[in-house]
Amino acid sequence: MESCAEATQRIARISAHLLPPNFQMEGSSVLKRADCRAKGGAPGFKVAILGAAGGIGQPLAMLMKMNPLVSVLHLYDVVNTPGVTADISHMDTGAVVRGFLGQPQLENALTGMDLVIIPAGVPRKPGMTRDDLFNINAGIVRTLCEGIAKSCPKAIVNLISNPVNSTVPIAAEVFKKAGTYDPKRLLGVTMLDVVRANTFVAEVLGLDPREVDVPVVGGHAGVTILPLLSQVKPPCFFTPEETEYLTKRIQDGGTEVVQAKAGIGSATLSMAYAAVKFADACLRGLRGDAGVVECSFVASEVTELPFFATKVRLGRNGAEEIFQLGPLNEYERIGLEKAKKELEASIQKGVSFIRK
Repeated sequence: MESCAEATQRIARISAHLLPPNFQMEGSSVLKRADCRAKGGAPGFKVAILGAAGGIGQPLAMLMKMNPLVSVLHLYDVVNTPGVTADISHMDTGAVVRGFLGQPQLENALTGMDLVIIPAGVPRKPGMTRDDLFNINAGIVRTLCEGIAKSCPKAIVNLISNPVNSTVPIAAEVFKKAGTYDPKRLLGVTMLDVVRANTFVAEVLGLDPREVDVPVVGGHAGVTILPLLSQVKPPCFFTPEETEYLTKRIQDGGTEVVQAKAGIGSATLSMAYAAVKFADACLRGLRGDAGVVECSFVASEVTELPFFATKVRLGRNGAEEIFQLGPLNEYERIGLEKAKKELEASIQKGVSFIRK
């Protein structure tokens, strides 16, 4: 027979699972949920998602809960986090999920994190450019990065919030002001451009997208997105018409989704998928896996611009090696000049937002 003490402990554990931390009373004899599973979670890394209740954040949180490299998953937002946390925490995977609601809980959400993913911000709507998002999302990113600088300055940061071409420079300036800036650890997520490029090229070639690798360089908006179709793996040939069609469709992929959703959303599901794919690569790099290479918008000397998206090798310290562009054809050289001109203004806009 089970002793009375053992039965009480079992009931306490079950109660701790069911009751969100916000609803547990201090001084209660019931075990706190935060203490209940800390030692029983799967081995792995601690990951925080800032903006976890949004259109990207919710599917992103679900997919990260499924990642076996994640041991602790912190979900933060200014609204609706308790519901998202309760929902996702019922999934029978190893990661321990904890929710944090509002600015007063940001520090607790970030303390001790290895990887911070930031999808926070307002989404694009029909007729909006990424520039239209700037004033709102710039302030959000500044506040969140100030929290990172204070609570987990050594964490790798995956920045999704648009416009990435401006928000990454904003984050860099915040970290510089705080004295915590490490360019290797600040990574703008451009993986969705790569995912789209792989998919669209595979459609033209009649291949499985998982067998296609298209480098996408530059930035993460319009003409700054430059797919290097001359470097596609497996090697292939495109006619000028195919090159123009594919480049344009990859550059306008976000607009295609915004228009198709007719005012009720942007690319949230494919973005969540791409974000998890990139986050997984970062975690494998943190684990010490060799040869983890993905495209990302990072501090760079590949061009004369201070930030640029190229292939990077991910490791224990973040972006440990930044690869050069490689040989470009005439079409790509023209596209590169257009991309750099647009990027320069977007980067300066982000820098000026903090320095003004």
